[in-house]
Amino acid sequence: KGKCPEDGWDESTIELFLHELAIMDSNNFLGNCGVGEREGRVVSGLVARRHYRLIHGIGRSGDISAVQPKAAGSSLLNKLTNSIVLDVIKLAGVRTVASCFVVPMATGMSLTLCFLTLRHKRPKAKYIIWPRIDQKSCFKSMITAGFEPVVIENVLEGDELRTDLEAVEAKIKALGAENILCVHSTTSCFAPRVPDRLEELAVICANYDIPHIVNNAYGVQSSKCMHLIQQGARVGRIDAFVQSLDKNFMVPVGGAIIAGFNESFIQEISKMYPGRASASPSLDVLITLLSLGTSGYKKLLKERKDMFSYLSSELKKLADNHNERLLDTPHNPISLAMSLKNLDETNDAAVTQLGSMLFTRQVSGARVVPCGSVQTVNNYTFKGFMSHANDYPCAYLNAASAIGIKKQDVDVFLKRLDKCLKTFRKEAKQEKSINEVSDANTATEQLED
Repeated sequence: KGKCPEDGWDESTIELFLHELAIMDSNNFLGNCGVGEREGRVVSGLVARRHYRLIHGIGRSGDISAVQPKAAGSSLLNKLTNSIVLDVIKLAGVRTVASCFVVPMATGMSLTLCFLTLRHKRPKAKYIIWPRIDQKSCFKSMITAGFEPVVIENVLEGDELRTDLEAVEAKIKALGAENILCVHSTTSCFAPRVPDRLEELAVICANYDIPHIVNNAYGVQSSKCMHLIQQGARVGRIDAFVQSLDKNFMVPVGGAIIAGFNESFIQEISKMYPGRASASPSLDVLITLLSLGTSGYKKLLKERKDMFSYLSSELKKLADNHNERLLDTPHNPISLAMSLKNLDETNDAAVTQLGSMLFTRQVSGARVVPCGSVQTVNNYTFKGFMSHANDYPCAYLNAASAIGIKKQDVDVFLKRLDKCLKTFRKEAKQEKSINEVSDANTATEQLED
């Protein structure tokens, strides 16, 4: 049926299924005589076993989604994976998605592929409208494709950084719609930035007949991000949305899903990919989804959402204890931010030092963002880099509740963060005492003089 099974399969069943697919590939035929330059020959038995003897990869030289006659098993694996992934995207909230395919590149290069496909449709266009998000790969995806990013600064609403719709529309009018390749928006992001106003952007794109590409990097795991994409497509225009395999399905880095609401456009993107491609990302996600089933994946989504609530409440308590506050970012469903105002005021280097302390204590993924850092990416200078704004009001620390997170992860993180912050407070008190003694001694000396 081409759908993800409701109940996951056991490992022996999955391995049997993969072996059945592998014996349909010509390199595994008994008595096969190969005289071409690519015959699925693998010299290492370990490598062959690692790939379940599915050596031919996916696609043909002209289309990554095409069937390869001498690799019927690998081709079937590719078709099934794309079909099952499409089923899961619908299950996650984008019910009207028409087509998708797994591509063996991470999110950034997959976005580049989308932009290169649009180039043939809009040969005059050289600009991409991009509401700012301080993440290098999505910025470089536009540069690599040969386009000029037009950065739209976010607006501060309370603690949240949100899409400046007026600035987007003003820039479209100033540059001319025909000169704009697309609007490149984002759903999943680090707080205090929140997902772009996708519905409003989709309406603007429809009104000006401009394509709209969405970076949905780790948004499949969030019902809110998926709802934004569904609603954007319903009321306006979304041409494609791109998501990472590793972030959403807990497989090794190296794959992404390009999906959209117009099947012919998604096919155009797949045909833009030059040559065959590695089957590893497709194989990894197929094995994972067969082992989980829809019930297993739904369970993971629910656990992630529950852990987000838990992380939010516990991080707020910790922030209050240290005279900081959990930033109010209700529109961000995955990431949280805690102010580091007192730390920043105590010592300029203290904020970045906190990041180092957490990392050496084996806390990975937490981002510590100081005020005013400047970074140049491909000759474009970002002021306040990592904070998604030129002048965010305070330094802060990020933590995210992503798929697969456990209560133990949250508890250990909070315990180690608390210890680090207490260390800073203790040092600050000692420094204050030393300064007070020094001031007292100075005053005494002045009186004696």
